[in-house]
Amino acid sequence: MAEFLLIRHAVNDWVKTGRLAGWTPGIHLNADGRAQAAALGERLAKSPLGAIYSSPLERTMETAAAIASHHPDLAVQPVDDLGEVRFGDWQGKKLGKLRHEKLWQTVQVYPSRARFPDGETFRQAQMRAVDVLESLVGRHANQRVAVVSHSDIIKLVVAHYLGMHLDFFQRIEISPASITALWLGADRPTVARVNDTSHLSSLPHLAPHRSAPRWSWRILGRR
Repeated sequence: MAEFLLIRHAVNDWVKTGRLAGWTPGIHLNADGRAQAAALGERLAKSPLGAIYSSPLERTMETAAAIASHHPDLAVQPVDDLGEVRFGDWQGKKLGKLRHEKLWQTVQVYPSRARFPDGETFRQAQMRAVDVLESLVGRHANQRVAVVSHSDIIKLVVAHYLGMHLDFFQRIEISPASITALWLGADRPTVARVNDTSHLSSLPHLAPHRSAPRWSWRILGRR
């Protein structure tokens, strides 16, 4: 059995733009994000890790680097298939404008049917990330592995291992710098922990609050 810690990257200034980030280059952690990442690194400092994998995007690599700073024997290993959903032509566009697209309603209600123009489907994003984890189980038997990725990717992975229909994956909450734990390789997969942000308690202004506005699809009506 291997334990995977699925970690969402810390916060950045892009969320304030109201745009769909996707694979947009040059999105770095801001000061608050660096504080979150530092707290995350401290949380995992004494946790034995067999490896650290990350989406190759800057915001995830910087979050992973904060973890790796406490594990000098480990180098962060970037993996493309852990990267954000490929939104194609929607990438970088204002969410307020995208809501007027015909595809928007499909994305909101039946995401399993949505394909982003010149991009991918949520199912494709889900399965590439799941395939990465499945390929790592044998390599990291009896180890704990950190995997730094993105909100939608982590939600999609959790939905897969819970046996949830893809149309419901946005009902899962994944906050910045949170930890979600999976146990794979036993008789059945186990989702052991979801959206753990207890390490952010010393940063009350950065800890998630249910009433706080969020950048996500739901800020414009998504479930």
